[in-house]
Amino acid sequence: MPIFAAAKTNAQMGLKCGIVGLPNVGKSTLFNCLSNAKAQAANFPFCTIEPNVGTITVPDERLNQLAELVTPERVVPTTIEIVDIAGLVKGASKGEGLGNKFLANIRETDAIIHVLRCFEDPNVVHVDGSVDPIRDKEIIDIELQLKDLESVEGRIAKVQRAAKAGDKESAKQYDLLERIKSALEQGKSARTVELRLDDEVAFMKELQLITSKPVLYVCNVEEASVVSGNAHVSRVRDAVKNENAEVLVIGAAIEAEIASLETFEERAMFLQDLGLDEPGVAKLIKAAYRLLNLQTYFTAGVKEVRAWTIHKGYTAPQAAGVIHSDFEKGFIRAEVIQYQDYMTYKSEAAVKEAGRLGVEGKEYVVQDGDVMHFRFNV
Repeated sequence: MPIFAAAKTNAQMGLKCGIVGLPNVGKSTLFNCLSNAKAQAANFPFCTIEPNVGTITVPDERLNQLAELVTPERVVPTTIEIVDIAGLVKGASKGEGLGNKFLANIRETDAIIHVLRCFEDPNVVHVDGSVDPIRDKEIIDIELQLKDLESVEGRIAKVQRAAKAGDKESAKQYDLLERIKSALEQGKSARTVELRLDDEVAFMKELQLITSKPVLYVCNVEEASVVSGNAHVSRVRDAVKNENAEVLVIGAAIEAEIASLETFEERAMFLQDLGLDEPGVAKLIKAAYRLLNLQTYFTAGVKEVRAWTIHKGYTAPQAAGVIHSDFEKGFIRAEVIQYQDYMTYKSEAAVKEAGRLGVEGKEYVVQDGDVMHFRFNV
């Protein structure tokens, strides 16, 4: 299913996840496993001074299976950017350590991967002298909440006078800001505030609060706990059960060993010995994708089989616009093959013959895994 050639294509969505955590919890080791970019992994605080950015591919077996059927000239997976942000410390919101710079780096990401140390190892020092993931989580949470509180109070000062003067828009903003302020003062993150209207959702996005971002908690464990976790992991799961956040168990040191193996066969055997079906980093990337409320559709032709990232709920014209803005502006229709039908009938021609090729208009909501061909006129 070729896509019509265009002079210029849109870049894939600029999606970033920031890895945060206290110093020496395994952030940089994990980042090194995720990306070809190499952050210095050393046994002392602040070994990562500048944020390291790595572009990582999203593992998707469907892309590989489509490529086997179509045998294109090239295969292009979808990607996410991972930013390794240096370890925060107490007082970061007031500029302690390199706090303000790091907090600004977090603000620029779409989601947060919060790494918690859930392993005991006397050879790896902990910045607070003992292993306690709940305490570590609260230190980070408080710093992020304090920074957001500072932002919210500044915004309240700007809209308060207009709200009291009867400006309806300012009054709505003031009401939401006060609710966010109340939550933050109670030690709750902005993401816990219930948004009542669509314009509140839009205003929350505009505020760019750090604690409004979705969070994935990654429990970094020792080898013996990578399959079923440990007592530290159980405490984390209990602590975040009301946060609507996902918890993932990964052994960063083990992932580093897996990444160092040269062949697929070696990695498969190593995983089998550990009792794992796939590397933890693959699970992490997929979880980050879900966290950002994303899904994938495909284009498939002899030139290229490609995965495209879209937000869940995108219509066919919006999905087309990810490839090129002209595709959205001049959208006529989309020819759609469900992924499973492609696997069943093995080719586009066979799908058409079986009457399984859908012709969809502007209202069609793209489904995860759809194989699409857009007709447009500019």
